[in-house]
Amino acid sequence: MNASSPLTIHAGPGALARLKSHGLQAQDVAVIPAAAGGPKGLIFQALDQFLFGHWLPAAPRERTLIGSSIGAWRMAAACDSDPVAAFQRLGDVYCAQRYSKKPSPLQVSTVVQDVLHDFIAGHAADITSHPYHRLQLITARGRGLLDVPRNNWAIKAGFGAATLANLTSRAGLARHLERVVIGDVRAANHWLSASFDAFNTHFAPLSAANLEAVLLASGTLPLVMEPVSEILHAPRGTYWDGGIIDYHLALPYTRLQQGLDADLVLYPHFSRHIVPGWLDKALPWRRAGQDRHRDWMDNVIVLAPSASFLRSLPRKKLPDRKDFSHYGLEHEMRQQQWQVAIRQGTQLRDAFAAFVERPDMRLVQPL
Repeated sequence: MNASSPLTIHAGPGALARLKSHGLQAQDVAVIPAAAGGPKGLIFQALDQFLFGHWLPAAPRERTLIGSSIGAWRMAAACDSDPVAAFQRLGDVYCAQRYSKKPSPLQVSTVVQDVLHDFIAGHAADITSHPYHRLQLITARGRGLLDVPRNNWAIKAGFGAATLANLTSRAGLARHLERVVIGDVRAANHWLSASFDAFNTHFAPLSAANLEAVLLASGTLPLVMEPVSEILHAPRGTYWDGGIIDYHLALPYTRLQQGLDADLVLYPHFSRHIVPGWLDKALPWRRAGQDRHRDWMDNVIVLAPSASFLRSLPRKKLPDRKDFSHYGLEHEMRQQQWQVAIRQGTQLRDAFAAFVERPDMRLVQPL
């Protein structure tokens, strides 16, 4: 491993063998996942612009772009007819969020709705009809106490019960939430459609008419924001952040293979660790690669910021939601520091571009 590189690359066994024999070819990439994580996603702006604005378009093929929360927003930007401009626009409007010292769920939802409107207004038709990309957005729909909660106390009780159930197993959480994938009907979803975990999974069509509501639902944080109560063309119910179930998108990617060795999953991610659900963050034993998810990662390549790169960022870390509390009402200071991090993200882009041009296997570690 090159300790000075801003980028580390982690590959599953099949992907590692592919890198050693063929390097990384754009035409081999079939799926790009994008994790939840709020402001952390800002760090990939330059890399995303390179991937979707230059590298992947040079090798056009059908690709699934799948994300939850900020990952859903990033993948929507990737499907814009001008992805370079779309990622710039997303970064600008995301950084510009402003809240009072103790914002209510209504205020947060209103600000986020404004951010989304500024991001996709006039672009929804392009985003949902890309000639090659097949956009899939993940949301979480409530069950039981979270089906149609009457007030904030009911929501607290429902998520309290869900949190306790998740401590025992992911199957426990599945009694309280189910996965709804709202996406491009042209997508070949064979790898997702058959059951692969304890969660009920529903599929619904994505369109220009429901894109904004789906993106809002996919990023709706419980108790911080008001739930989304209805989405056009989707099952009736109450929706929250897709990252609650699929935080880092631990999905059955090896189903893509179907006897072929060329379908790879390229995953720009905040770290080498893939945490299945948002409630699993505090459970170090629940990581993809340490449990039954291990086989799902065979054809996955994770691109992650290195420790040295993280130390170079403001506050020596990725931007995150805690920055809203840290900077408080000093909005300009937070925005300035986030923009510094975005600019430093060009190092990730440059390191990736150098790797695909001349693969340096010292950067690659087993996933």
